[in-house]
Amino acid sequence: MQERRKSQRKNLMAYNQVFDLYGGFLLGYLGDLHLQGAMVIGQRLLEPDMEITLAIELPLLPQIAVSRITIPARTVWCQPDISPEFFNIGFEFQEVRPEQAALIEAIMDQYEFRRTQPPTAKPTEEGW
Repeated sequence: MQERRKSQRKNLMAYNQVFDLYGGFLLGYLGDLHLQGAMVIGQRLLEPDMEITLAIELPLLPQIAVSRITIPARTVWCQPDISPEFFNIGFEFQEVRPEQAALIEAIMDQYEFRRTQPPTAKPTEEGW
């Protein structure tokens, strides 16, 4: 599949619940996130081009009192996960308000799974 994203997604360490707000059911757990969309790991096969209002339960963040963000989205793709009982579902956000963008940025900053190794300490002339 050709990569068409304009911004890099961030894999998250906190798998937050994602609900279909009006359907009233758990879609799955947030796998990755960026300002234009998200991937959810769930147990339901969803068809492309479904319009859904996502309700994403937010992790605890310092100085942020909001515990949930709701964003209209559409399914872009759905494919089997490595685990056969799950699906990876790609969502494109339809409308992100500025305050929601700030929350998404805070989530990505606080809970991103960093794949790079931290810099190693170098010994001084006297040793460690």
